[in-house]
Formats: sequence, C-alpha cells, structure tokens
Amino acid sequence: MSATSPAITVGLVGNPNCGKTTLLNTLTRSKESVGNYPRVTVKAAYRQVTHGGQTITLVDLPGLYALTSQSPEEREARDFIHDHRADVLINVLDAGNLERSLFLTSQLIEMGRPVIFVFNMMDEARRKGLVIDTRALADMLGGPVLESVGTTGAGLESLLATIVTVFQSQAAHRPIFPTYDSHLEAAVQRVTGLVKELHPGQLDDAQCHWLAIKLLEGDDLMLSREGDHAHLQEMVRRERYDLSRDHGQGCDLLFADARFGFAHGMVCEAVRMPAGPAGGRYDLTRRLDALFLHRFLGIPLFLGLLWVMFQATFTLGEHPMNWIDAGVGVVSAYFDGLIPPGMTHDLVVDGIIAGVGGTVVFLPNIVILFFFMALFSETGYLARAAFLMDRAMHAFGLHGKALIPLVMGFGCNVPAVMAARTIEDQRSRMITILISPFMLCAARLPVFILFSGAFFSQMAGTMVFVMYLLSIAVAMGASVLLNRLFARHGTEAFVMELPPYRLPTARAVMIHMWDKAMNFLQKVAGVILVGSIVIWFLQEFPQQVSWSQDYDARIAELQRQPSARSIGHAIGALQRLKAQESLENSYLGQIARSVAPVFEPLQFTWKDTVAILTGLVAKEVVVASYAVLYSQGEEATAEDASLRAALSGTMPPLTAFTFMVFALLYAPCLATIATIRQEAGGWKWAAYSFVFSLALAYGLSLAVVTVGGLLA
Repeated sequence: MSATSPAITVGLVGNPNCGKTTLLNTLTRSKESVGNYPRVTVKAAYRQVTHGGQTITLVDLPGLYALTSQSPEEREARDFIHDHRADVLINVLDAGNLERSLFLTSQLIEMGRPVIFVFNMMDEARRKGLVIDTRALADMLGGPVLESVGTTGAGLESLLATIVTVFQSQAAHRPIFPTYDSHLEAAVQRVTGLVKELHPGQLDDAQCHWLAIKLLEGDDLMLSREGDHAHLQEMVRRERYDLSRDHGQGCDLLFADARFGFAHGMVCEAVRMPAGPAGGRYDLTRRLDALFLHRFLGIPLFLGLLWVMFQATFTLGEHPMNWIDAGVGVVSAYFDGLIPPGMTHDLVVDGIIAGVGGTVVFLPNIVILFFFMALFSETGYLARAAFLMDRAMHAFGLHGKALIPLVMGFGCNVPAVMAARTIEDQRSRMITILISPFMLCAARLPVFILFSGAFFSQMAGTMVFVMYLLSIAVAMGASVLLNRLFARHGTEAFVMELPPYRLPTARAVMIHMWDKAMNFLQKVAGVILVGSIVIWFLQEFPQQVSWSQDYDARIAELQRQPSARSIGHAIGALQRLKAQESLENSYLGQIARSVAPVFEPLQFTWKDTVAILTGLVAKEVVVASYAVLYSQGEEATAEDASLRAALSGTMPPLTAFTFMVFALLYAPCLATIATIRQEAGGWKWAAYSFVFSLALAYGLSLAVVTVGGLLA
C-alpha cells in the first residue's frame, strides 16, 4: 500500500456510552474526554492513525439511539452519516446490552453502506455470563463482526486491518432489512419506486429504500430535502394517513416495533444468556443503587460526596500549593538579582512572575478537583446523580438531563453550555444554557481558595463548599425566574440510561486530570500572562506623578536618624503611603476610581474594582490582579510573602464574603459568552446572559452586605 493512498474516512457510530471515545483514544493514543455516562461526546472529533502504510481518519460522532434525531448533537451525527459519506462505518455496540444497541444497527444496515460491527466491552459481557455467536451475527448483519475491549485495546489491531480490507474490497455490501408488516412493506415499496423515478442515477436501490423509510417515518430533515417534489410529499402524506388509520398507531411506531422485533430475534438466535439469575456484578449494581438512589438517603449522600470532594481539594492541595509558592519565590528572587533595577526588572518581577505565579499556585487544587470528577463519571455515579435529582430539578422547571451539563460546569462553563445540546426540548435547553455560567467553574476556584484561606482559614474547605452550594442554589433560582419569563409548554419525560458501575481505569482518570491541567496552564501561558502585563503597565504609568508630599526626602531624613524600631515602622509607613498614592494616580487607579462608586454600596475598594474589571476576560485573572496589586507596599518579611497574608487585612470578613458572592455570579468570561452565542443562536442571548448575571450578582451581593451589617 502506497503511503500516498487517500485516507480512509471512518465514522464511529453507536449509542451513547457504548465506548466509542475510549476506542478512539486507544487506537490513536489521544486524550478525548470519556466518562461512564451518556452524551460525553457532543461534537464530532477527528483523529488519524496509520496502519500498513494506509492513513485512516477516525471520526468520533456523538452518540445516538436512532437516525431520526431531534437534539443538535444527534443531528450532527446523522448529517455526517447521510451527507459526508464516510468510506466505512464502524457500528460500536455495547456487547452487554445488544438488544438496545441493535435498534440503531437495524437502521444503519438499511442504508446499504459498508459497516463493521464492533462488539465492545466484551469483558463485561463475559462477566455477565453471555455467550455471543459472532459468526452467526456476521451472517445476519451482512458485515464483519469483531470483539473488542476498548480500555485494554483487545481486538483493535484486528479492527484496523478489517477497515483496510473492507475499504479495498470491491464486493457489494449485502444489506439486510428488518421484516415489516405487509401493509407497511407495501407502502415502502410504493414510495421507493417513486423515489427512484425522481432520482434517476443519483441513488442506488438501498439508498432509495432508506429514503422511503425515512419519509414514511416523518423525518423532518428528509421531508424538507424532498420539498420540491410535491407528488412525493402527497404520496407520503396519504400513505402515513392510511397506515395510521388502519393500524391505530403512527408510522414511526410501526417501524420502531419492527426494529425492536428484529433486534430481539437476533439476540434470541445468537446470544446465549446465563441459565440462572444475573451474576454478582448485577447483584452489586442492584445493591449499590439501593443505597445511592434511596428515596431519603440518596440526596444527603450526594451532598456528602460533594463536600468530601471540595474539602479534599483544599486540604490535600495545601502542601503542593506551598511547594509551588516557594518555587515561584525562588524564581522571583533569581530574576530579582539577575536583572538590574529598572523598567524591565519591574515588568518581569512585579508583573509577569507575580501575576502568573499567583495563579499557577492553584494548579494542585484544579488537578485534585478533576480527580474526583473523573471518579464520579467513570464509576457511573454521575448518571445516578442526574437520575436522583430529576424530581428535585423538575420543581425548578429544569429537565433531569440538565444535571450533567451543570455538573460539567464545575469544571468549565464552556463545555457545560455545549453539553446542553443533549436536551431535546428547546425551552429546557435554553434555560440550561443561561444558568450554566452560574456554576462554580475551575477558573473561579482559585479566587475562593485565595479568599477562604485569607479570611476564613479555620474553615476554608467548608467555605469553598458553601460557595459551590450557593452556585447550585442560584442556578436553581435563576431557572425558576427564567421559566416564568419563557413561554411554558409540556414538560418532557425524563429517560436516562443508568450504566453499570465500573472500576475507573488509571488511563481514563489521567486523561481527565491531564486535559484539565493543560487547559489551566494554557490559560496561564496565554490570557493570564497578557493580563498580568496589561495590569502591570496600567499600574506603572504614568510615571510622572504629583505627590502630595516629598516621600523620598522624608524617608531619607528618617534614614539619617539613629536606627530604632519606631524609625523603621515610620519608614515602612511612608513607603506604603507612597505606593498607595502611586497606584491611585496610575491609569489603573484612574479607571478603577471612576468605576468604584458603582461598587461602594458593596463596600468594595478601587483595588477590588480592578480585580472585577479584569475578571471579565477570564476569572483566573482576578487572582493575578490581586497578586500584582499587592506585590508592593508590604513589609519584606517571610510572613507577608504570600498573597493570602497580604490580602487578609484589607477588608472585613463580611466584605470578603460579599466579594466571593459577586465573583461567583457576575458576567461569564469571554469564552463562555462566545459559546452561548454559538449554541443559543445569536449575540442577543449572549448579551442577555451577561446583563442577567451581572444584575443578579449585584442584587444578591447587596443583600448579603446589608443583611450581614444588620446582624453584626
């Protein structure tokens, strides 16, 4: 095979949570996010691998249960299959749930396309005691049937060889169709005949047959594409009406019944079930579900697990934070001695190192948080949490499926907004998109760790947990408000697959942690670096300042006096006053002081205003802002070296908590706003999200400082 041969485009198709992304990661050694819950993939991912000199482009498509799809990510998968014409399709099936998986398979084989059937998770199927006759299934399905275990890579080398073989084979793919009711089959044949007349030479027999079925099912996309053929539209309408009248149910249900029967017949023919009751794995799942989905214990257990996660994030991260902080101090001291005094020295030491170092110190907390998130998703508990919270979420006008996007918001609001694609109902999806930015993302976590350690050191972990609970409460309250604003129509029933409990693999957990750590460091190297330089520049200029007094002369005069402790304190006080006045007269100070009156009711100073304004770009920059602002004016002692120590005396605890509330809720970052525009369909919704969150943040913060002042 020549290395210049055209790449083979292969589409990975299957139900949600069948292991497509795990197969992709193992085949290509990539690090796409995986999880033991449905809808992890919400957009197509392209990766390449080479086998025997042949380049293979693998396309991981969002999971779908049927080719007549409603949600955006399901339409993306269907459009790829229908329009892009992959050279080969790989239908990934969960070997332990074949009857469910074969419903989609029955639709794929009707398309008459080259399909390889991969029975994934064979290790779990064997543990259940299932014996699968893959040779018989290959005969019935009309294509190669392979076994695989995505987590270990078993069977994947054979899969690559089969892809090349199927691509090179000139033999026609033998389509097999489910057997439909005689009246239904007759209607399909009549519509197929007309489709052939209207598309001479454009579609082969299998494609005409598939299009006829889609039209009779009432597929909106296919009906719109055939909108120019009025005769075909009228025939389809009449056939659907006659079938529904004669059978007492819609055409879509008639097709679904036939496909379920087709899948059930295949399983009965080729799969041997264990003779007795389900094995120990099923029994363990049932016992764990009895605990985690308990009517009264389930929600307290869920909240308890969240508390453990956040407490561990703070306490376990304390020592590595100190190590990184010490490392930043060493780097700062090195460049302090290396670069002679001047503008470059101040930029590097007080701007770049202070700003970037003040943020990168929180990397251990980010990694620990996503370690727990990976455990929840990989074990299957995250799907249970969504199921458990469904009834409670309906009380707030939310769909049960909204929990997974909202929980993803604990990591980053951008993928959380994108994950709302999984909600079919447009109204529910829009509400989920608009409330997702209220979830406490990893970008805000450093802000709360900083403030909790500075002002609430004895209960820092609990304070971080409180902020997470507050983010959930505000999101639920905002949902109630938005439900009153949006036109109400029927509530969609909640159906969600509960995957089996699985022991998480080290690879899957490491992919989660590595991916999020790299995203964080990329922000540090990009947005935060630029933000730190901009903040430093605005703080340092203009350099020609009209001082209220001659600080240098007074300091020099004190230095000429005999050394004493009181003289040292006086010099330190003058130096802090000079630094304060310099900041107030800088561009940064001028901008902040012009905006500060807006935040005076919240008891924020102009320095807090600076942090708020810079946080509009990315919430991590809030910490970088404080790091730059408080890198000068402090006594040079070991105790005051850390940012938390420098910040601790600048405001009372009530004001600190008020700032935490405001930072939690105000204005999504620029990346989230751009994603809302993309997912919601325009800048109107992005602007609405910005204004709505800003107003809610200000109102709630004002309530906190007012009520707190009355209770003090």
